[in-house]
Amino acid sequence: MIPRNRPVINEADIAQHAGVPASTWRRRDAPAFRQRVASLFPHSRILIYDLEQARAYLEGKPLPELPAGEHPDDLLNDEETAVLLGVTASTVRAYATQGYLPAGKTLYSVRVWPRHAIDERRKNPPGQGKGGGRPPGTGKGPHKAHAYEGDPRLHTATAALRTAGDTPRHHIAASLAQQHGGSTRTWERLLTQASQTSPPS
Repeated sequence: MIPRNRPVINEADIAQHAGVPASTWRRRDAPAFRQRVASLFPHSRILIYDLEQARAYLEGKPLPELPAGEHPDDLLNDEETAVLLGVTASTVRAYATQGYLPAGKTLYSVRVWPRHAIDERRKNPPGQGKGGGRPPGTGKGPHKAHAYEGDPRLHTATAALRTAGDTPRHHIAASLAQQHGGSTRTWERLLTQASQTSPPS
């Protein structure tokens, strides 16, 4: 997480600030740096650091503390966003492509979204209530065949129906809600729609 949308830097730019080639930095200086300065996305293969902390390290000064707590302007990567939405990181990326989430922005090859946009989507899942579905201004095209047309969850519901056998639909919906987020009732509606629009297997 990038707290409060603070400026960030990667190791190639840190090496440039230090006046050494990136390869030399990674071999000679990076291990000690990483022990002192934590990556903002510790589980990502792309290492990004807080700019003020990196500069303080290079100047031999005490590292400033990062802001604590959650803030609407925090920037989250796909994995952090997925945790909040109860879906997978690939679903987050699909949501951004299909308009169910803002496109986000890319910092050093990492796509990030502001926490307030994720909180808004969590309160108003795709196709539900105020704020659900596609962003305002994008609905002026052809009328949808049904409320969940274009919703990526419909594919999940269809796949679940095909493998569920005689499992009661309510149980399938409860399982999908636990795995992917959203309410059991919403998944029941998605399952109903999937059964009506999917061709027989």
